[in-house]
Amino acid sequence: MSEEASSMRQLRVPARLRGVDPAVATAFGCIILLLLAGSIYSPNFLSPDYLLQQLKVASFLGVIATGMMAVILLGQIDLSVPWVVTTGAMMACAATAYGTAGSVLAIPFGILCGAAIGLVNGLAVGYLRIPSMIITLATNAVAQGLMVVYTGGFSPQDSASSAMRFLATGYTISGLPNGVLVWLAVGLVAVFVLTRTTFGRSLYAIGNRERAAYLSGIDTRCITLLAFVMSGGLSALGGVLLAGYASKASQSMGDAYLLPSIAAVVLGGTHVLGGKGSYLGTVAGVILITLLQSILSVMQIEEAGRQLIYGAVIIGMLLLYGRQKLA
Repeated sequence: MSEEASSMRQLRVPARLRGVDPAVATAFGCIILLLLAGSIYSPNFLSPDYLLQQLKVASFLGVIATGMMAVILLGQIDLSVPWVVTTGAMMACAATAYGTAGSVLAIPFGILCGAAIGLVNGLAVGYLRIPSMIITLATNAVAQGLMVVYTGGFSPQDSASSAMRFLATGYTISGLPNGVLVWLAVGLVAVFVLTRTTFGRSLYAIGNRERAAYLSGIDTRCITLLAFVMSGGLSALGGVLLAGYASKASQSMGDAYLLPSIAAVVLGGTHVLGGKGSYLGTVAGVILITLLQSILSVMQIEEAGRQLIYGAVIIGMLLLYGRQKLA
């Protein structure tokens, strides 16, 4: 009877909607509700200028969340995001102090610094089998210590290069910020990698069952290593964009992106235990989190309240998806 009832329910759903992930559909539904709620609270909430500004803000989180998604698909976690973001921003700004050559190399240097931290995380998780939660928390602390030593505990004095500012706030296409274009480029590459490459398929396979993936011939250690390098590089790129947006780096500038990046990925339907998720869902989660932040700011909710909301969302999704994984 249960199978017949399930078949009847599927027949009632339009054919074009049967392949839609319920989590993704829910995320987009929540976005619409937030837009409606925001428009009631503030008449300017639905204005094109305001929405475009929110999309620009979302692009920074979107770039960071892309790397986080790759790691979560493995069933791992990257807690080094806060100071990888800060390290990428500080090192990119530091390079600008070395003249024209430094300014030219500032952006790739900042990204490479983040990728280097990701390399350490990937080696530890993939080859030394250290739990990702432990090693990434440790590398986050090490990165924090190194940056505090570098700055002497004071606010960094180096400014962002003109290229960093243009990348974050400039306009190559009229009316569309470059930060959004960067997120679009990163997203298109991510979709291609996840759906059309062996690396992307391996992420899902390892997340579903690592032992089975290993026995099928996948180099699970190398894939894990590359996923953490990807996360570190994209977190640093997010830091470079943030530094360009603010014209300089600042200590702890990445702290506000750890929980939102995890929440965005999980809200978009990616299982926290790995093996399932779509980039469209992550995009929806990023936009949802950004709009939620905007509404909480307009309502003057303190940062502690926002963190409580993010934590509650992650715990709820962990319980929900964890039960589905074990079922």
